[in-house]
Amino acid sequence: MLNKPFVIQDIEPSVEGGKYPIKREVGDILTVRATVFRDGHDITKAVLKYKEKYAAASWAYTEMAAVNPGLDLWQGSFILEKNARYLYTIEAYTDVFSSWLKDTLKKYEAGQDVRSELAEGEILIANTAGHISTEEEKRYFTDVMEIIKKKKIARDKLKIMSDPLLMDIVKRYAVHSDLTVYEPYLEVIVDRERARYAAWYEFFPRSAGTVAGRSATFKECAKRLPAIKEMGFDVVYLPPIHPIGKTKRKGPNNSLIAGPEDPGSPYAIGNADGGHYSIEPGLGTMKDFEKFEKACRALDMEIALDFAINCSPDHPYVKEHPDWFFKRPDGSIKYAENPPKKYEDIYPLNFYAPNGAWKELWEEMRKIIAFWIEKGVRIFRVDNPHTKPIPFWQWLITELQKDHPDVIFLSEAFTRPPVMRILAAAGFTQSYTYFTWRNFKGEIIDYFTELTQSNAKEYMRGNLFANTPDILPQILQIGGRAAFKMRFVLAATLSSVYGIYSGFELCEGSAVEGKEEYLNSEKYEFKVWDWDRPGNIIEFITLINQIRRENPALHYYKNLRFFRSDNENILFYGKVSPDKKNIILVLVNLDPFQSHNSMVYIPLNELGIEHDETYELQNLINGERKLCKGEEFFVTLNPDWEPAFIFRLDKWSYKEEKFDYFGM
Repeated sequence: MLNKPFVIQDIEPSVEGGKYPIKREVGDILTVRATVFRDGHDITKAVLKYKEKYAAASWAYTEMAAVNPGLDLWQGSFILEKNARYLYTIEAYTDVFSSWLKDTLKKYEAGQDVRSELAEGEILIANTAGHISTEEEKRYFTDVMEIIKKKKIARDKLKIMSDPLLMDIVKRYAVHSDLTVYEPYLEVIVDRERARYAAWYEFFPRSAGTVAGRSATFKECAKRLPAIKEMGFDVVYLPPIHPIGKTKRKGPNNSLIAGPEDPGSPYAIGNADGGHYSIEPGLGTMKDFEKFEKACRALDMEIALDFAINCSPDHPYVKEHPDWFFKRPDGSIKYAENPPKKYEDIYPLNFYAPNGAWKELWEEMRKIIAFWIEKGVRIFRVDNPHTKPIPFWQWLITELQKDHPDVIFLSEAFTRPPVMRILAAAGFTQSYTYFTWRNFKGEIIDYFTELTQSNAKEYMRGNLFANTPDILPQILQIGGRAAFKMRFVLAATLSSVYGIYSGFELCEGSAVEGKEEYLNSEKYEFKVWDWDRPGNIIEFITLINQIRRENPALHYYKNLRFFRSDNENILFYGKVSPDKKNIILVLVNLDPFQSHNSMVYIPLNELGIEHDETYELQNLINGERKLCKGEEFFVTLNPDWEPAFIFRLDKWSYKEEKFDYFGM
């Protein structure tokens, strides 16, 4: 290390110094900052280098600039052009020739004798000659060296040695004996846009029919797709579609005894008809699924398939691979438990299975995902990933994305914050969040500031589900139609990616008493829904999704900022597009029961607007337009009318140079 004098530290963005990759999307410009320095006063050069991780391409280089020389802070950028994984790092070295020239010129200008320095300079230049690769540059270099030798006056020699073309050649071909490279290399996962911007709609395919008491088929599900598309959704998320176990099958409302016609929970996977590679016969055949997948694609939607690593006692694995399961002392297989709860219809897999069996198990999980990828699925929602080893997910996602970088993984982990964060860092593309339980102004601001402005934004994308088959939040149970509309606006605008579970558009709020669980849940029975049920908010959902599509500011995740409002029940926040021309301001009444008003304060300085300038606010929900001056704006939000306003702010003039507050 004696010949590696450079210190390269505090690289941003990074996750734990490069232990885990950061995340970006195709087309992003990755800007990297670092502290780079060495002893002494010689001229330092810092270079950002990068390449695709799994391609044979050589490194590409871009020079970094000293953005704060006093703090040795350097910055460089490059464009992320492909849906792939990239490696990046920083190199630093001493620009020996420029350092020599700088000091020699100072001595010469001070009237000192520089004959020795000039001789040193000639040696530095000559040492470069053997590394020049083009004939044209070699000829130029030879001619210049001859001229330098012929010149006798120091001023003339220095003039030639300062020639920009000569300096450029020396710079490019010089050997840097003190070259220092930051290791280990850092990594960025470059996802496709749908990883950041999408609206998810979850529904049980068996409940898409019109006949009570039987499963709908994929053919019937396909008839439901145009209505889902019309509402503005991009991703159709399906709970498990595999054969359902019969042993210890659950009955209605999670009862322990099922009747002969009860379908059971689709999360108890596997029976004589197959396991994770098979289709529940009531839904149809594999060909029916493939046709359904193509029907989604034809509407520019994608299927997200649930990857639930659960096995019923009837799953083929139980007989074929009994060593993959947890065993009791008597040799029998343990069923799942969360004491005192028992889940006797599910056998959990042991990802630490002894005698090397875990290796076969891990590889089998990879094969399952690869199988469905071949069937056209590119999005997977993973059930309870926090109950499996982090190294397993890191390995699995990396292995699959080597060949299929467009695959998206959503982590369904409602667990401790450190576990949720490490799953995201390990490779999950998106993450469930605590949004479902954040209802008050202060906690919403604190939580989403953490998600979008702390280092978590470098690796964790929050997918905001307003409800799930397992979670009917208290606010939706008691808040009525206004609560559904309010929570929908929050989900759809706080994040660029969000989801709802079917029934939300019908304001379905019937719960098991004292619990956040749906009464008569379709997890345990067939359902037939009336999609035109009175009181639905389908038109409202369609409008909000249209607003999302038409306003680029809402396509981004990290550009969320909160603003001041004087009422604790009114949340005020905004987003701005990367080109700074689309400005969206959102106001939400968090109280579904009462009307509230407030003075709110529009951050004119950050938006590049003078206090005496006129600007226009257009309410994209009700169409009203207002001309405004100044930062104060008074609003009244009545939940019986509309619990939220979404304004587009149109400036009457643009002052780009002032407008740098919002980051993407």
